[in-house]
Amino acid sequence: MPRAAGPPGDILRAWRRRRHLSQLALALEAEISQRHLSCLESGRARPSRAMLLHLAERLGIPLRERNALLLAAGYAPVFAERALDDPALALARRAVARILDGHAPYPALAVDRHWTLLAANAAVAPLLDGIEAALLAPPVNVLRLSLHPGGLAPRILNLGEWRAHLLDRLRQQVTASGDPVLARLLDELAAYPAPAGSDGSGDGAGVAVPLVLAVPAGRLSFLSTTTVFGTPVDITLAELAVEAFFPADPETAALLHRLAPRRRLAETEPGETDP
Repeated sequence: MPRAAGPPGDILRAWRRRRHLSQLALALEAEISQRHLSCLESGRARPSRAMLLHLAERLGIPLRERNALLLAAGYAPVFAERALDDPALALARRAVARILDGHAPYPALAVDRHWTLLAANAAVAPLLDGIEAALLAPPVNVLRLSLHPGGLAPRILNLGEWRAHLLDRLRQQVTASGDPVLARLLDELAAYPAPAGSDGSGDGAGVAVPLVLAVPAGRLSFLSTTTVFGTPVDITLAELAVEAFFPADPETAALLHRLAPRRRLAETEPGETDP
């Protein structure tokens, strides 16, 4: 199980069960014998470093947990975890900044595995006017910000629908990762009340769940997408995602162009200033 101490065989078995795979199914996927896999899980055979990485790939184990699996077996971790401001990640930071700025005047933000805000473009700031200061104090959790009664929740016109969408998405993450921080966040968010008057309806025609907001300037309707780095070998990049919001109707697009600010809410490059 993620972050849990124990023999590597127990960890492999826990991940296999989490993925709802039998020993035979995983053995076929990994192109090894079921008997060999059984011996690895029971501790009767010591897995090689290459075999652990091979099985971890087939199981879709997150990079952070692959390091934990290697450590449990007595091997050194192979995936680096650098801070986002590390010089080695300068290219990735620039890529994230370009995505965020290029998406303006529509909102976009970058988050880590726990939904902590890492950066955002300037279009996000006008949506947060009047939010409780405590929710905007770093580290900012964007799911808490969205569903907290002192956050965006009272402004979300389809709160019932949007709340169900976010909780379902988070529940899937908890199931896939076993991350205890996400599990606690799910419990917290699920306990928030849905304000009276949330109609739970949307205008996505069943294609996608929209986010419909009431702001002083008018009504905004968004559809969201998630962008992640392809084949990352650094834990920080593997856990980074960009959430981009697109106008779901022409009225939202026109309003956002009128409101368009000129600066990012959060800088991706520490110390940089916009020209």
